[in-house]
Amino acid sequence: MSEQLLTVLKLCLLALLYIFFLRVLQAVWSEVRGPRPNQPSRPQKAERQPRQGRNLVGAIPALPSRRPVAAPVGSKLVMVEPPEIAGTTFEVGDELTMGRSAGCQITLDDTYVSQLHTRVFRREGRYFVEDLGSTNGTYLNRNKVAAPTPVNPGDRIQVGSTVLELV
Repeated sequence: MSEQLLTVLKLCLLALLYIFFLRVLQAVWSEVRGPRPNQPSRPQKAERQPRQGRNLVGAIPALPSRRPVAAPVGSKLVMVEPPEIAGTTFEVGDELTMGRSAGCQITLDDTYVSQLHTRVFRREGRYFVEDLGSTNGTYLNRNKVAAPTPVNPGDRIQVGSTVLELV
């Protein structure tokens, strides 16, 4: 083999090595950031009212410039993502659990979802979402849920790759 061919092969190997390390760094970075919910473009409904803010009295800290909004008693969760199951509706009632376990009211076949991942429950006429110690977390409007957090109509809950909206 000529020395020029060996030099070209060394450079190709070096380039492949750098590409490999960049892909590893990209994978690690995407895991650190957490899942990003897909936000499909959808037309705004004319009858939809502007979303109101959150406020909660008690153990959960309140946001100073927001007013409380009571969710209607018959609220539902509608699946928004993935597209194959979009539009599926679930009655929330007093409590609804999500996870891979067959005992959950919403069973999700997703490797990023824990057996008992999250719950949505009603307290004093308001709905809350709570992560139940899942590995990958629960997200409300792209913010990770660390404690029971109030959910208002129009808010989006992400569990793994599944996105649900409270209506």
